[in-house]
Amino acid sequence: MDFRQAEAYLLGTIDESMSRREPYRLDRIRAFLHELGDPQNDYPTIHIGGTSGKGSTCTLVASMLVAAGTRTGLHTKPHLRSMTERARVDGLDVPEARFAELLTEMMPAIERSAAGEGRPSYYETLLALAFLHFARERVEVAVIEVGIGGTLDGTNVIVPEVSAITTIGYDHTEILGDTLEKIAADKAGIAKPGVPLICGVTDPGPRAVIEARCAAVGAPFVPAWETTRIEVEPGERYAQHFAVTTPDDRYDVRLPLLGAFQRTNAALALRIVERLKPELRPSREACERGLATAMLAGRMEFFPAHPGVVFDVAHNPEKAARLADALREQFPDRHFWLIVAIGTSKDAGEIVRALGTLPATFVFTSFAAAGREAIRPQRLASIAEDAGSWGRAIADPVEALAIARRNASADDIVVVTGSTLVVAELREWWFEHVATVS
Repeated sequence: MDFRQAEAYLLGTIDESMSRREPYRLDRIRAFLHELGDPQNDYPTIHIGGTSGKGSTCTLVASMLVAAGTRTGLHTKPHLRSMTERARVDGLDVPEARFAELLTEMMPAIERSAAGEGRPSYYETLLALAFLHFARERVEVAVIEVGIGGTLDGTNVIVPEVSAITTIGYDHTEILGDTLEKIAADKAGIAKPGVPLICGVTDPGPRAVIEARCAAVGAPFVPAWETTRIEVEPGERYAQHFAVTTPDDRYDVRLPLLGAFQRTNAALALRIVERLKPELRPSREACERGLATAMLAGRMEFFPAHPGVVFDVAHNPEKAARLADALREQFPDRHFWLIVAIGTSKDAGEIVRALGTLPATFVFTSFAAAGREAIRPQRLASIAEDAGSWGRAIADPVEALAIARRNASADDIVVVTGSTLVVAELREWWFEHVATVS
């Protein structure tokens, strides 16, 4: 099959979260990977979960490893533009032709699995493809982002060198539970005997749950923030300069990513690589170089223009609150035009309330994607009104962006946020129609 056929096949498989609603104990993904020769066991791994920041932290860890000359695989989700983003080696997406070749090669194993434990889901197939790609490319280490939760996530078949949990917040509550402690218990399922777990969680309740799980399985529990200090150096306009001091070292960091939460992610990433075995651990210079060259699409991604535009995925209340804080810090005394679309499975009320703390005008919109449903823009406008904010409802996202840019003053900031799908669509449109000619 070619790439378009491979893409169409995957979009026709069962939903990536379906397995969490079935009697399921990782049997299907284990059986599938075994049919493929267990490629996930061919290289050391790093396993990173959490509610927010896990994708950014994975990317920063991988960037430091690449800067050290280590051949590095990176699996993150969701993708913005293409499925090929989920399997990167040394920062490069798997080529479309190679993606199609790998999936074609995997089809006999998929059929054999279907006859036993059941057909692998969309998420499981993409994850297995990444594992296989990394093995074929002979990576020296792979950085793996947890999908949903931890205990029953498909990535939890690996036995990593280091694990980490970034934060605990409310997301996927219909799957993980309706309290922070229940969510923490699920995410703490990635703890493995003898594998250090770096904990970025500060809330006492969920942190205690994670620490107890580590004790129960024999995973060394490493609290990140009791012994880590971040000191901000002012002066950078569209980047950040700060020092990170850990028990092991002191790093002079220049980070081309905006927002206080990215400083936190960078410091956590440093704590993670410090726990790698000596032959994998990057030097201080490589860490600083890797952070200085890190690229992360759709995460406080700023394009200077008139008005300036920010693309940031904030599809849960915690991400939305972090985005609001980052925008206030980076663009003080500015007015924001927030172009927002939210999926039906998300807590729209809390997301809108978090963003509504900004001096902002909302433009609510939608997205179109197979298997995904957006909350109607008119409904979002009503939610905003109930929360004391005001917004327009424009169903077409490109039109919503055009209206915001047309009505914003030169000093205002236009922010595209909410669902990954609307950020991906409008970011691609931006590159095709604006960024190339500005």
